Amino acid sequence: MTSEAVFHIGILRLTDAAPLIVAREGGYFAAENIEAVLSVEPSWANVADKLAYGLLDGAMLLPPLAMALELGLSGGGGPEAIVVPAALSLNGNTVTLAERWATPVLGAGSAPAIETARRFGALTRERGEKPVLAVVHSFSTHNLLLRYWLAAGGIDPERDVTFTVVPPAETVDALRARRIDGFCAGAPWGAVAARARLGRTVATSNAIWSNGTEKVFAVRRRIAEEQPARIQAVLRAMLRAAAFCDAPTNAAAVAGLLAQEHYLGLPADIIMTSLPGTAAARMGADIPTFCANAANVPWPSHAKWFLSQMRRWGYLGVDTDAQSAAAIFRPDLYADAAAAIGMPVPATPIKSEGRHESTWLLPASPRPIAMGPDRFIDGAVFDPAD
Repeated sequence: MTSEAVFHIGILRLTDAAPLIVAREGGYFAAENIEAVLSVEPSWANVADKLAYGLLDGAMLLPPLAMALELGLSGGGGPEAIVVPAALSLNGNTVTLAERWATPVLGAGSAPAIETARRFGALTRERGEKPVLAVVHSFSTHNLLLRYWLAAGGIDPERDVTFTVVPPAETVDALRARRIDGFCAGAPWGAVAARARLGRTVATSNAIWSNGTEKVFAVRRRIAEEQPARIQAVLRAMLRAAAFCDAPTNAAAVAGLLAQEHYLGLPADIIMTSLPGTAAARMGADIPTFCANAANVPWPSHAKWFLSQMRRWGYLGVDTDAQSAAAIFRPDLYADAAAAIGMPVPATPIKSEGRHESTWLLPASPRPIAMGPDRFIDGAVFDPAD
């Protein structure tokens, strides 16, 4: 098979990569006649650069980073534009603090995320310290959600803490070396820090914004335009794999695939703590969702929320063309692939956030989709039409 026929996909050592790893190892790509090669990258910056220069055909990506590439704000600089035809996961991040911070913040036990944020702020003022907190990229869900958590607790992210960028797989080592006081990263790195007794989770992304998009699947726009059938085949395989990953009965099999040295390279039992249906999930841990709750829809409304937060913290100017950035999210491409394999397609690509504190039904064809809460930590409501 020629190199042109191979579909090169970039991933990081994160549980969110599960649908792509399972699609490759479980034969879903092969069933669609797609020869997929997964390239494990050391950082999000590497992924962005390789997409921009055509060294990758697709990749798991952070939603804010995808739009930053479109706006020319981060990395890349190459000739290749991207589109986002599907999302990979919801939720799954943890705010992990070193033990000397986590112990007083958590107190005698777990506490609501808004309360831990307030306690953290009070503790920084009491100690007269400015904690160093790591995020995986400036244009990341982690950075924006961590800032949201801090601000909800009365902490000024620009003044009261120091931010630094650390790739997710290096966060635990940075905590061990005391280069940072905490981090916000995807699964399973919060669990790895806890097992090493280096830190504990004080808030989760699901508590900050319930069921917000966490990772997306981005592809080069040129391939999407010139080879639509190929992209549809890739999407069908990925969607089937995502459904497999979401089934609790498949957790052990998924963990075994992800645990391989050339993927996450971690013990399967640690990875199991971040998969649906496991004991950790039943105890309320922040577990990535791969298919349920319309997880694979690349919502332009979610893109607009991320853009609103990027503007809030000064990453976007008032004259930035946010509409063009949100337009790279392509629910039409997702809809074609989902319909082809019998998955329900939402009746609208836009939805508000923050209005549902419990389960609800999303209008879709051929059947409604059961959805979970979408509330924000501070009770805010986001209307993308406003």
